[in-house]
Amino acid sequence: MNLKTFYKIYYKHRIKKASPILKIYLFFSIFIKYLINLFYIQKVVNVDSLGLKKNYLYEKNLNFLFEYFNSDKGEKYINQYAQPSKRKNDKIIAHGYAKIYENLFKSKKNEHLKILEIGSFYGNASAALFFYFKNSLIYSADINPDMYKYKGSRLKSFFVDSSSRGSINKNILEKNTEFDIVIEDASHMLKDQIISLFMIFPKIKKGGIFIVEEIDFPEKREDMIIDQVKPDLKTILKKVLSNQDFKSDYIQDKEKDYFLKNVDSIEFFTGNINEIAIVKKKNIIF
Repeated sequence: MNLKTFYKIYYKHRIKKASPILKIYLFFSIFIKYLINLFYIQKVVNVDSLGLKKNYLYEKNLNFLFEYFNSDKGEKYINQYAQPSKRKNDKIIAHGYAKIYENLFKSKKNEHLKILEIGSFYGNASAALFFYFKNSLIYSADINPDMYKYKGSRLKSFFVDSSSRGSINKNILEKNTEFDIVIEDASHMLKDQIISLFMIFPKIKKGGIFIVEEIDFPEKREDMIIDQVKPDLKTILKKVLSNQDFKSDYIQDKEKDYFLKNVDSIEFFTGNINEIAIVKKKNIIF
């Protein structure tokens, strides 16, 4: 994690709201706090080497792996979003998506797949997927790729800003890669969830899966809809399920047409805290 990312994640929002005197204090203290946090940041882990030392990881289920690598997709985790120096070792309730994913992925775990996670943060979930899908390539995209803490022969990390059409186009759509599974776990903002699904859906292979985590955030959290135009993605997908028309400022006509022609099924599941949507693509693409 570089200084710019440290500032964006932990102090930018505080400085916006701070009084002039507090702003001065925060600006002067950021560098010192950054240096302190460097001692607590996890070192980069080579998952290939880890696999040689702990070969049993390749045989574990998803919940074990999510908890082992401290991903909030498991049942419990240590809060990875706190400043590293302030992080407590107490495990708290996590999203609990592992049981949903286990049922969804178990028949595919030995296949040669290309899997993309958008919003990888430290890369904890990607590391878990590396061991679960032992023959697959794992792609990790994030707005702060300098935070990524894993490296390996089947791991690829890169920058993407999921709020930007230009960034998605440049860093995903223009690349010669199609994906079997995409897990969208980025900002959870109303607009970002919509453009991620509708822009990237053509890059999903036939029969592939696009997952939107925390799809209920825009309807439950006001900070997810600031300066955003409804409807949210959950509402749009429910309209698709009921064969109702929909309009969105964030979906182009060609994207809407492609999606409606090629979506096979849409399912909603509830984890321990929030909801996810699983969108499957048809085996025959139109």
